[in-house]
Amino acid sequence: MSDMLCSLIDLPDISGLLENLRAEKIMIRRPNPWEASSVRRFVTEHFTENWADEVQVSFSHQPVSSFIATCEKEILGFAAYECTRRNYFGPTGVDEAWRGRGIGKALFIAALMGLQDMGYAYAVIGDAGPVDFYAGTVGAVPIPLRDGRGIYSLREDPRFLNSGGANT
Repeated sequence: MSDMLCSLIDLPDISGLLENLRAEKIMIRRPNPWEASSVRRFVTEHFTENWADEVQVSFSHQPVSSFIATCEKEILGFAAYECTRRNYFGPTGVDEAWRGRGIGKALFIAALMGLQDMGYAYAVIGDAGPVDFYAGTVGAVPIPLRDGRGIYSLREDPRFLNSGGANT
C-alpha cells in the first residue's frame, strides 16, 4: 500500500450523510477523554494493537484528534488523525457488521475536516488501504515512493543517521 495525498480545500458536504446516519441512531462525534480505554479496546479487538497505539495518541490532543461512530453506547468505528505524524490521516476502521452504511465515509471526511480546522490545505493518508475509496471520495492521489512504504519503513529517525561525516 502506498501513501496518498488529498486536498482539504474543497471537502465534500457530509450534512446529508450525517442526517441519514442519525436516522439510524448512529452518531459521529469526538470521543471524550474518559472513553480512551473503550476506544482502544474497540480498535484492538476489531483491528490491531499497532492501530490502537496510534489512536491512543489522539487522546493527548485538545481537542481529541479522532472521531468515533456510536449507536447508543456501542462503538461502531473510528477515524484518527495527527497521530502517526503531523498532517496524517489514519488509522480508521468500521466494525464489519456495520459496514456499507456510510459510516466510514462520514468518519473519513470528519477527520479531514479536523485537519482542515488545524490549518492544513493538504493531508497525507498513510499506508492507504482502500485506494479507490479515498480517490473517489476526495480525489486523493498516490504519492510515489521509492520503497513504497513511506514512514512505516523507517528504522530510525533519518536526522540521526551518520553518513561518515559530521552530524549536520
